[in-house]
Amino acid sequence: MSGTQLTVTLSGGGADDARTVVRALEGTFGAPDEIPADENATVHTATFDGERETGPADGGGEGSGRLSAPVSVTMQGSPEAVRRASDTLTRAFTARDDGAASGDQEQERELLLEP
Repeated sequence: MSGTQLTVTLSGGGADDARTVVRALEGTFGAPDEIPADENATVHTATFDGERETGPADGGGEGSGRLSAPVSVTMQGSPEAVRRASDTLTRAFTARDDGAASGDQEQERELLLEP
């Protein structure tokens, strides 16, 4: 996993909520491998392979939209990528930190985003 690769797994809410969360992260990481689309899925995954350069006027996820239901987000990647994703999501949504686990080169963090 590269230093800027981030995998995000989302559960709760629907595909629209998953897309809202992914759009919030695009300001920080660029476009994901694909946008969550399956309306019948209960879990959605997106992988971000790059890093988008942000300028001073770029909020990096602020004002990204509203959720219709609570969404559990698990982020996995380098400690820096996970930190940046967590910062972006806590600015964009009401969030509760549900914990983190660290490995040698990766970190995993869980957030609960509330409507």
